[in-house]
Amino acid sequence: MANTGTKDISYEELKALVGKSPNLILIDVRSEEEVAKGHIPGCTNIPLDTVETAFAMNPEEFKAKYGIKKPQLDAPELVFSCQTGRRSGLAIGKVQQLGYVTACNYTGGYSEWSKKEGK
Repeated sequence: MANTGTKDISYEELKALVGKSPNLILIDVRSEEEVAKGHIPGCTNIPLDTVETAFAMNPEEFKAKYGIKKPQLDAPELVFSCQTGRRSGLAIGKVQQLGYVTACNYTGGYSEWSKKEGK
């Protein structure tokens, strides 16, 4: 069954996974400068303009560069986030073309996360 739309994930759903689920792969597509100012725990920073290149890498290259195992195409908890959900949506468009059909967008982004977490 082809998944044409992007699945969105809410703050509550993501909060339930962060620090608890071994399957969660959280990709923050903001710039390094933005991520340095604050980010969701456990995220991996892959800036939007490098997402396509990153997800086209072979698994060894990916792990060497980002320090995490390259996600499988059907990774059950592959979540993209940014500041407000726009750039993560664009990133998902790119990885879906590479076959990552299960990628989810945390549409609230770091702006919602930091408000809810009181940061």
